[in-house]
Amino acid sequence: MTSVRVETEPAALALRDYRSDEKPMWCPGCGDFGVLSATYKAMQALQLKPWEIVVVSGIGCSSRIPFFISSYGFHVVHGRSLPVAQGVKLANPALTVFAMGGDGDFFSIGPGHIPHAANRNMNITAVVMDNSTYGLTKGQTSPTSPLGHKTKSTPYGSIVQPLNPILMAIAQGATFVARGYSAKPAQLTDLMVRAINHKGFAFIQVESPCTEFNNTFNHYDSVVEDLPAGWDPTNAQAAMEMAMTEERVHLGLFYQGERPVYEDQFDRLAEHRPFDTEAYLRQYQ
Repeated sequence: MTSVRVETEPAALALRDYRSDEKPMWCPGCGDFGVLSATYKAMQALQLKPWEIVVVSGIGCSSRIPFFISSYGFHVVHGRSLPVAQGVKLANPALTVFAMGGDGDFFSIGPGHIPHAANRNMNITAVVMDNSTYGLTKGQTSPTSPLGHKTKSTPYGSIVQPLNPILMAIAQGATFVARGYSAKPAQLTDLMVRAINHKGFAFIQVESPCTEFNNTFNHYDSVVEDLPAGWDPTNAQAAMEMAMTEERVHLGLFYQGERPVYEDQFDRLAEHRPFDTEAYLRQYQ
């Protein structure tokens, strides 16, 4: 009797396959729960293999996120998620790499890394959970806090114009720039799927309120709206003008463009001129 080998399709990955054994330790109602949920759903929608995902974060409440995802992860020093994420991607371009953190991490100590990652067009996805406060250190003013915002560090109200993340990302060369809202997880999931599929540096600002020190859910519920019908995300100038003049907080894909990614260019350089490590080191002997 001849045995017959039956080929079976591998089982589809479920949401639980992307959840780690660590329980999220955010305050009840924190917007970052919505971001984490959208991240799980985006990974599942694309059927990403957990062992081919790397999540890099810095310091802050939102930067705890690698602990809650069943993937490889780096929890690095404050503001340095982008250079580490770029190094991971350059070392192994086959990996799906995320840089994730908060407005303090990305825009206070770490903003100097954004123009380099964006200009190089590294094929990674940066997700900024923006609550306009330093939640982990108990509620000081952050770079995106509005004018007049009163906190422990600005008891008489902030006198600094808040940073504009969407305008900054487009102007610095990001080829995918979007804004989501943690209370709209379905839309955020869709943006994350599109960002991961985009070949190049993808930047998503997520309005993610802090229920403890800057609970702005009611505010954002009243002011968010989708980008206008028929919005053309290929028009960088229009996207920057929208970012500079919007009276309401628009959600969706502001801009998407195409140009070569850094790691592909780097590989071509290596093929053109193989690097002789021993010869390079001999010149210093």
